[in-house]
Amino acid sequence: MPEPISLREKLSRFDDHWNPRVIAELNGQHVKLAKFQGEFVWHDHADEDELFMVLRGSFRMEFRDRAVDVREGEILVVPRGVEHRPVADEEVHVLLFEPAATRHTGDVVDARTVTEYQWI
Repeated sequence: MPEPISLREKLSRFDDHWNPRVIAELNGQHVKLAKFQGEFVWHDHADEDELFMVLRGSFRMEFRDRAVDVREGEILVVPRGVEHRPVADEEVHVLLFEPAATRHTGDVVDARTVTEYQWI
């Protein structure tokens, strides 16, 4: 039977940044938690939209033509094919919702690219 998932408890299990953890799956979508701090890489997702929900803190989503602040309690959907880069001046806790096959750096390979997501 399904059980509630404590986001606070799951977030307490890791301290690293830019390494999303999977906490649930539904209809081919992963629900992930991540901690951001600093600048991520410029990337896009050719075939997938990506949802970011800020649980704690805030971050700036940079696009090539503008930047958008995303604050605690807000969501942002980045449409497929749109190049973007999250930037967090201080640590921020984020819930991500995206297709299970989505690589968080898109086609960009970087030291932070995760090839296999860890379930927590």
